[in-house]
Amino acid sequence: MPLYEFDCPGCGQPFEKLVRSAAAVSEVVCPNCGNHHPRKKLSTFAVKGGSSSSSLSSPVSSGCSTGGL
Repeated sequence: MPLYEFDCPGCGQPFEKLVRSAAAVSEVVCPNCGNHHPRKKLSTFAVKGGSSSSSLSSPVSSGCSTGGL
């Protein structure tokens, strides 16, 4: 189930909601004030991997020496 972000035009509160399908987005209700017409926000896609973004810009040691003996 995708997690969507919403803004409520009634109370102004942002909230997140797990929604079963794209069609069910129209059934979402604000948990704060009960407004039946929250606005779905545009969200960025996030991926969590095994490495951090800071390690992508730094050299990676593979265990092989590049010079010397």
